Amino acid sequence: MASLDRGQASVQSARPAAKPVRRLPVQKDWRAWALISAQIGILIGGLSLWEIGARAGWIDAFFWSQPSAIAQTMAIFFGSGDAWTDISFTFRSTIFGFLIGTTAGSLLGLSFWWSRNYAAIVQPYVICLESIPKLALAPLIILVFGIGLLSKVAVATALTLVVSTLTANAGVKALDPDGEKLFYSLGASRLQVFRKLVVPFCLPWIISVLRVNIGLALTGAIVGEFIASQHGLGRAILYAGQTYDIALVWVAVLVLSTLAMVMYATVSWVESMLRKGVRQ
Repeated sequence: MASLDRGQASVQSARPAAKPVRRLPVQKDWRAWALISAQIGILIGGLSLWEIGARAGWIDAFFWSQPSAIAQTMAIFFGSGDAWTDISFTFRSTIFGFLIGTTAGSLLGLSFWWSRNYAAIVQPYVICLESIPKLALAPLIILVFGIGLLSKVAVATALTLVVSTLTANAGVKALDPDGEKLFYSLGASRLQVFRKLVVPFCLPWIISVLRVNIGLALTGAIVGEFIASQHGLGRAILYAGQTYDIALVWVAVLVLSTLAMVMYATVSWVESMLRKGVRQ
C-alpha cells in the first residue's frame, strides 16, 4: 500500500505544473464627455499649431493659409449671401440625383424577377455601364443637359443608378424558389407574389445601399460643378483654386464636409427607421 502511494506521488510530481491563467485585459470605455473633450482638444491643438506655424514661417501661409484667415474668409463668404446659394444648389443636385438614381435603379433591379429573358438581355448593358468610369461621362452629360441644375442631377443619378440596380438584383437572386412555389400553391397571382414576397424580401438589400448612394450622389454633383456650373460648392472650390485663394478653398471644403456629414447622418437615421419597419 505504501509503495502504491509512493508511485502515485511520483506520477503526480512528474506532471508539469499548470500555467497560471492569464486574464484578458479589461479596456474601460471612456465616458461621452471625455471622448468629446479629447476630440475638441485634438482639434484645438491642431489649429493652434497650424496658426503658430504659419505666423512663425514654419509653413508657407500662401499655400496652406491659416485658421485666422480662414475664419475671416468664412465670415465674408456667409455674409455675402453666396454661401447659401451654393449650398442650396449642391444640396438640391445631390438629393434629386440620390432619389432618382436609387428609386430607378431599385425598380430596374426588381424588374429582372419578372422575366429571365428580359434579365439576360438587359443585365449585360448594366454591367457594361458599371465598368465604365461614370465620372468620365460627366463632360458629355454637361454638353447634353447644359450647365444648370439638370446636368448635376444627371451626373449624380448616373453614379447611383447602377449601384442600386445591382444591389436590388442581388436580392432577387437570393430569393428562395420554394417560397415562390408556396405562394403559387396557395393561389397567389404573379403580381401578388411580387408585392407580398419579392419586394419585402429585397427591401433590406435596397435599404443597405442608401448610405453608399448619398456619398456617390454628392460626388457626382461636385464633379458636375467642377466641369461647368454657375453655382455650387464645387464651383466655389474650383474658382478659389484658380485664383489661389486658399482660405476660400478651405472654407468651401469645410462647408462641403459639414453638408456631407449632415446628409449622411440623416440618411443613416432614415435607414434605421426603415429597417425597424421591415422587421415589424
